[in-house]
Amino acid sequence: MGPVSAVKKQPREKRFFAHPKETYIAFLSASAIVAYLILWYLAGASPFVAHLPLYIALVAGGAPIVVDLSIKLFRREFGSDLLAGISIVTAVLLHQYLVATIVIFMLSGGLSLEQFAARRASSVLDALARRMPQVAHRKLDSRLADVELPDIAVGDVLVVFPHEICPIDGVVIEGRGVMDEAYLTGEPYEISKTPGSHVLAGAVNGDSALTVRAEKLAVDSRYERIMQVMQATEQNQPRLRRLGDQLGAWYTPIALGLAAIAGIATGQAMRFLAVLVVATPCPLLIAIPVAVIGAISLSARHAIIIKNPAALEQIDSCSILIFDKTGTLTYGRPELTEILTAPDFSRDEVLRLAGSLEQYSKHPLSGAILRAAREENLIFADVSQI
Repeated sequence: MGPVSAVKKQPREKRFFAHPKETYIAFLSASAIVAYLILWYLAGASPFVAHLPLYIALVAGGAPIVVDLSIKLFRREFGSDLLAGISIVTAVLLHQYLVATIVIFMLSGGLSLEQFAARRASSVLDALARRMPQVAHRKLDSRLADVELPDIAVGDVLVVFPHEICPIDGVVIEGRGVMDEAYLTGEPYEISKTPGSHVLAGAVNGDSALTVRAEKLAVDSRYERIMQVMQATEQNQPRLRRLGDQLGAWYTPIALGLAAIAGIATGQAMRFLAVLVVATPCPLLIAIPVAVIGAISLSARHAIIIKNPAALEQIDSCSILIFDKTGTLTYGRPELTEILTAPDFSRDEVLRLAGSLEQYSKHPLSGAILRAAREENLIFADVSQI
């Protein structure tokens, strides 16, 4: 089965939870904290029963986190996560299970929010996949049969019905009409199609049915290549660098030193834990993911799609911006701003005659002239030859 059908038939949830461990741990630890509070303060359960949800969260959620952080310590990666891991281990050793579970929740919750931000940003890939048709109409001896896209072979004759999305790259062999290729090319106008014209998968057909001969397999179409590039971008996104990670090289050793001094000076291990918990940058663990989600959502409401959330943290170091002007710096809709005429011609007459000709053109500049003429209620002349 080709990549097109694989992307189409892959459930949305599978991509959204490609790395579910942190999400599950965050949910488990949050549930354990709520259960403990209910059992201990409302139900009056025994200490063992009340702490049972915390034990489960520590074994099922805390142990994997501690193992991962131990690997980071072995690699000499002193990030903010490491300080949280030491807090978890110390809290368990001192039988402060609620404290350990809260730190687990903050740590896994921050990682889960990061992944959610990346998934939210890459949702454009899902929109691309859902947009393509599942089947095409193959023509055999004047009969039409619906076939799935992976079953289309080079040379097959297909019929694209009015207002349908073209399923493959090919060439028109029968029919005349237009196709909107703006989704693929960014050009804001429809392209006339006659026998011999090339069509692109993903283009929207106009009011006329077109008979098309497939020149490429569905997996080789331009639309599928766009999806493959976006898929690769989604899978290779770097993990967001949290502020605590950038400070971790010196912050973690200093925090450990202060905690050790507090514990030694007072002779109480609980003081060591208190300093560690206070020093654990839990707000930093979730601050940037929350900010990224907010930025992605706000941008999406203004029709700006951020494919790589990590780029948001690099904006302050950027000195050059590159834009595709049409539809980005402009609206993609030209406007007539001035008319200069020769001495013997009036402005309205020139605009009327130009509009009379341009009403037969699909060029975006023609649209600008037509809108200007119609706004001034000019009556177009009859045109005998174009």
